[in-house]
Amino acid sequence: MILIFTVILVALVFEYINGFHDTANSIATVVSTKVLTPRQAILMAATTNLIGALWGTAVAQTIASGLVDARIVTSEILICALLGAVVWNLITWWLGLPSSSSHALVGGLCGACLAAAHNKWSVIVWSIPGKEHWWEGKGILWKVVLPMVTSPVMGFVVGFFFMGLLYFLLRNWRPVKVNRVFGKLQLFSAAYMGFSHGTNDAQKTMGIIALALVAATTTGVFHDLPGWLAFLHTPEPTAGKPLEIAVWIKVVCALTMAAGTAAGGWRIIRTLGHKMVKLHPVHGFAAEATGATVLLAAAHFGMPVSTTHAITTSIMGVGCAKGFNALKFNVVERILWAWVLTIPASGLVAYGLVCAARALGMLA
Repeated sequence: MILIFTVILVALVFEYINGFHDTANSIATVVSTKVLTPRQAILMAATTNLIGALWGTAVAQTIASGLVDARIVTSEILICALLGAVVWNLITWWLGLPSSSSHALVGGLCGACLAAAHNKWSVIVWSIPGKEHWWEGKGILWKVVLPMVTSPVMGFVVGFFFMGLLYFLLRNWRPVKVNRVFGKLQLFSAAYMGFSHGTNDAQKTMGIIALALVAATTTGVFHDLPGWLAFLHTPEPTAGKPLEIAVWIKVVCALTMAAGTAAGGWRIIRTLGHKMVKLHPVHGFAAEATGATVLLAAAHFGMPVSTTHAITTSIMGVGCAKGFNALKFNVVERILWAWVLTIPASGLVAYGLVCAARALGMLA
């Protein structure tokens, strides 16, 4: 039982870090355009994240049952997976790089499970095609790799053309009027971005906690559970009955992310909002509306995509609509390296933690 509560605690630590790491991405534009003060932006993001986190569970179910063989999962393995993601998140946060918490979690989970299975790669669910549509498929290919490629492309392309359309429609407007109108509209786009972030990112930790509870229930850890802890009992999902995410898991994860959001994330805000491209309210509106739409669509299909990738590439697309020389490519290069390294780096950390735990006799 102590291990189960340790998993939940470490998962919530990850969620808290996600709150100030990834939420910084969602409010960077509205802060950098000076539409909201940092305190106002954080309060709004915390509120909209909370609402979004309670909206659906498709992403949580993917994390809990669609990426690795649940039979290999134990509390110890999940702790190593979460710590792998946390370590990488803290490294990139310290460097001010907007890397993906989503991919850090996926990498940590795969790395820990691979080490637990003694390098049997079959423990990772690579591809289970959907019966009717591709988005119904499970596994790393359909739920991670494909969205990892398509969501940044969509963010860039849609942001580029959306901003181009706005340039055309607003070509006769005076700059003062554009800033005034889109300063107000950006309040809605920033709220939309916060909501979409909650629908995707908060659910990933819900999935980890649910996975731990399913493993504990299946292995009989909860066999003699006292009545007041009956809410921890979580049956394994079946073909006819998908995994149910308990209301208390949703609420705790949502509140934890909101608390993390309130802690801020200024290093990443400076990178996205100031260093990468100069933004005005109209650009912030276009980037937020684009990124939020990409996230919401992914959450609908249960794809744990990266908020970081969605908003960063949207900002890139919007910036390039002004002219490709508006983009600071040295900053973009650093961000791209962080993206490429996230899954293998967090996976290696988690893999090493499992090996260390085994060497210390903590794992068989």
